[in-house]
Amino acid sequence: MAKSSAPSRERIVAGAADMISRRGLSATSIREMAKHAKAPLGSTYHYFPEGKQQLAGEAVRYTGEWVARRLRKELEAGPTAGLRAFLDLWRTIVVESDFRAGCPVLAVAIEEPQVDDVPPALAAAAEVFEQWETLLAASLRAHGAEAEQAAQLATLVVAAVEGTVAMCRAKRSTQPLDRAAEQLQALVAVAIGN
Repeated sequence: MAKSSAPSRERIVAGAADMISRRGLSATSIREMAKHAKAPLGSTYHYFPEGKQQLAGEAVRYTGEWVARRLRKELEAGPTAGLRAFLDLWRTIVVESDFRAGCPVLAVAIEEPQVDDVPPALAAAAEVFEQWETLLAASLRAHGAEAEQAAQLATLVVAAVEGTVAMCRAKRSTQPLDRAAEQLQALVAVAIGN
């Protein structure tokens, strides 16, 4: 059977996630996302007939699941290992992109919606943040943290890491992430009694 030369849906989604991580959603058109993924615009609209918001929502979910898979794997060894993996993942992204890329989930979350309703991409960002918090909180609880403390600490971890990724890009340095890492690791150790 002949292999199709059409780009895969996943490649378009991954390309869109990368583009949004670098330029944000408002500054990125669906045409630019298609070009970045080396996909014809027609194929992009074929897979995403609802347009830019649909593609952006899928890009956010793609990133969310990619991170969640890594978190799940590392959290098997406990919340400290999961936290280190979460920090290392974002450190790698900002360094390997020469501080040009951040998190597409954050990029979508901070942009002003152009409609009164919650756009699909923004709803996807909320779901992804919730997923990451839930994974971290469950690991913290499983290792001895009280339920409310685990939930609060998980929110703090996600917020701190997302914020320091933005700071790293602005400062062109991993120093904000490194500083936050030490404090977050100390808080996790206290929460689980280590």
